[in-house]
Amino acid sequence: MRAFGFLSFGHYSPLPGSQTRGAADMLKQTVDLAVGADELGVNGAYVRVHHFARQAASPMPLLSAMAARTSRIEVGTGVIDMRYENPLYLAEEAGALDLLSDGRVALGVSRGSPETALRGYEAFGYTGSSDPRGADLARDKFDLFWSAINGEKVVDGDPRQTPAGSRLSIEPLSPTLPEHIWWGSGTRSTAEWTGRMGLNLMSSTLLTEATGQPFHELQAEQIEAFRLAYREAGHTGRPRVSVSRSIFPIVNELDARYFGDGRDEGSDQVGIIDGFQSTFGKTYAAEPDALIEQLKADSAVQAADTVMLTVPNQLGVAYNLHVLESFAKHVAPALGWKPNSEGPVEGDPA
Repeated sequence: MRAFGFLSFGHYSPLPGSQTRGAADMLKQTVDLAVGADELGVNGAYVRVHHFARQAASPMPLLSAMAARTSRIEVGTGVIDMRYENPLYLAEEAGALDLLSDGRVALGVSRGSPETALRGYEAFGYTGSSDPRGADLARDKFDLFWSAINGEKVVDGDPRQTPAGSRLSIEPLSPTLPEHIWWGSGTRSTAEWTGRMGLNLMSSTLLTEATGQPFHELQAEQIEAFRLAYREAGHTGRPRVSVSRSIFPIVNELDARYFGDGRDEGSDQVGIIDGFQSTFGKTYAAEPDALIEQLKADSAVQAADTVMLTVPNQLGVAYNLHVLESFAKHVAPALGWKPNSEGPVEGDPA
């Protein structure tokens, strides 16, 4: 691990204790959290994307605001659900964001997590999927998005305005954007596909596998499968790999009240999500010295270059900055962390 960032689900609701009682609170506080994290040396500010729920939904305005008010931190998603996207419009928006942020984008995309809406992407006008989960729709859209951001000609030119037979690419094009695209993978097979495509790998706190192995071992095997597929496909870059974790250093009484209930002594959870038996990673909550030892024993954290800390965004900016600062001061240096002042994060050779 050389880098860490925060991953916000962007929850908001008028519940007792919530400091994000409405969408405006959540959006503005996410920007403020990114600004504070940038100043702390945190490497990334990432948001989840969900639809038809009281969570962050349309990421581009939020990422643009975050990028405009920061100077070093990477801004991105974990992940954009391609089923809901117009791939060419997303390509234009992502290109503009990459240019405006000087290449500080980490755009995670995939089929996405299960949504509260039943085939909600059809309400957005995207029909024709033969898969009840829409996976085929997501892959087809990604193929067009990927072609577009790589400068391929995707539409015929109007012969009244362009030379006969001409084809056009989207604008604006950012030459660095393809390097900043991640696929959110929950299985070994999608990790291998991600490697063959030459993308970066984003792996979350659940995997749709349940073999009896600890979550971190399953995830480490997924990462190795990704890197092997990347090499065998002939790619020669340094692909990035991120993993998500719920990690809370307990350094004061408030931390202990929130998280000091023995959750760090728990185990991974196995359950059903989207019809598949899945393994969910546990929460790490302990005093810094204990956390360091636990995370050094987490093989996936050790294999990844970036760890995304899921934050309880409804507890407000001040508390979440405290969590990030505690991790930066007391835990991350022992794991190999380099603050954002030392430059952009690089992946490991595949």
